[in-house]
Amino acid sequence: MQKQVEIADLEAMGRSQLLDLWQEIFEEPAPKMLSQPFLRRFLAFELQSRRQGGLSRRVRSALEKGKAEKPTPTSPAMKPGGRLLREWNGVTHVVDVSDSGFSWNGRTWRSLSAIAREITGAHWLGPRSFGLGGKAAK
Repeated sequence: MQKQVEIADLEAMGRSQLLDLWQEIFEEPAPKMLSQPFLRRFLAFELQSRRQGGLSRRVRSALEKGKAEKPTPTSPAMKPGGRLLREWNGVTHVVDVSDSGFSWNGRTWRSLSAIAREITGAHWLGPRSFGLGGKAAK
């Protein structure tokens, strides 16, 4: 870091300044869609942690171990060529999985959640709506 940023300074920073500070600290862009309050809390924690010598070896080890033990689950139905079925109000809806998204009713959709919303009229987590148990990987 070029300039020592104080924790108190974070409260007065706007979103663009927080994103710039994130880039400076982590040497990569911040994940999209993080709120300003979350950015402030995360950056404050990181600044405090670094000033106190960082995370302990035990914590770093536990984080690395947890990362290695939990592979991302995949669902064969979510791979291109897969077919999902959803029965709603007596009508069976068929969704085909393709490289470019999902096909339903002659249209291509980017997410299952949008299709589930069209079918049910309610906000659903798309994969769960199709019986896949939460967010499934492509």
